Amino acid sequence: MEKKNLDWGSLGFDYTRTDYRFEAHYKDGRWDEGKLLQDENIVINECACVFQYAQTVFEGLKAYTTEDGRIVCFRPNLNAERMAESARTLVMPPFPEDQFVDAVLQVVKANAAWVPPYGSGATLYVRPFMIGYDPIIGVTPANEFKFRIFCTPVGPYFKGGAKPVTICVSDLNRAAPAGTGHIKAGLNYAMSLRAHEVAHANGFDENMFLDPATGTKVEETGGANFLFVTHDNKIVTPKSNSILPSITRRSLVYVAQKYLGMEVIEREVYVTELEDFAECGLCGTAAVICPVGKVVDHGREICFPSGMEGMGPVTKKLYDTLTGIQMGRIEPPEGWIYEIK
Repeated sequence: MEKKNLDWGSLGFDYTRTDYRFEAHYKDGRWDEGKLLQDENIVINECACVFQYAQTVFEGLKAYTTEDGRIVCFRPNLNAERMAESARTLVMPPFPEDQFVDAVLQVVKANAAWVPPYGSGATLYVRPFMIGYDPIIGVTPANEFKFRIFCTPVGPYFKGGAKPVTICVSDLNRAAPAGTGHIKAGLNYAMSLRAHEVAHANGFDENMFLDPATGTKVEETGGANFLFVTHDNKIVTPKSNSILPSITRRSLVYVAQKYLGMEVIEREVYVTELEDFAECGLCGTAAVICPVGKVVDHGREICFPSGMEGMGPVTKKLYDTLTGIQMGRIEPPEGWIYEIK
């Protein structure tokens, strides 16, 4: 199989049309088997529920070329579980989890020529999503749904790669305590867009959202979870019922405990204690771990000892171990790697 003629090392985190995508429909109380398509366009009614009441959920995962040349996906079963929970929360019929995983593998296999080669720094980003698409004008859930998966080759999410970023504490809220912050719904990301633009306009790379109830506790950014490292090399992750349960963060926690023998603590993290940490990172599918060099809280600068030049030592160990598992250099835990055959 011949790879596409792309400058893999220059790819940004942008959409490139690939050859195939998967689509399934829900109607009359059941999902059909779905199939691979070549047409990237979706034609639906102007009154479709997704346009009127934002009834849509999505996922994000990656396919990689390993050091020995295999094409693999990383823990797609967890994406299937999380999407099912997201769907139930927004009164959408969960897509069967085994069918989800099978569809992901079908799409990656059909687009194998688009999977970046090992060592290029690029990956194949896979985006499953679901929308309510029948005409709905009253405030009520849709009756018919589309489930679709497309993929696109991408480079690093942050243009600087692993270079530490500077973030600001946002005055805006991402999600309510008893709302939808714990699921991967488009509406949560819409809520982060204005804050993202404000941050960029002021020279920052990302936001730090605080809890909306008190405005004192760290939650997440618009698209990644936080991970902190103490001066005695313990991992601390913020605890909240309005944080998206990142699959990357969960994997990093496992790596820290089982591969590196580190203690991991999940607890509420107050913005006033940020200067007590040695390292800070943003973790998610797109970036794996991006080091944070500085947080600015309304003029108060918190600089992490890891500095602004590279990853801190613990963050780098976590990054190297997880990417080593993903790329086939380190033996994975059972069930983490799905090979495309």
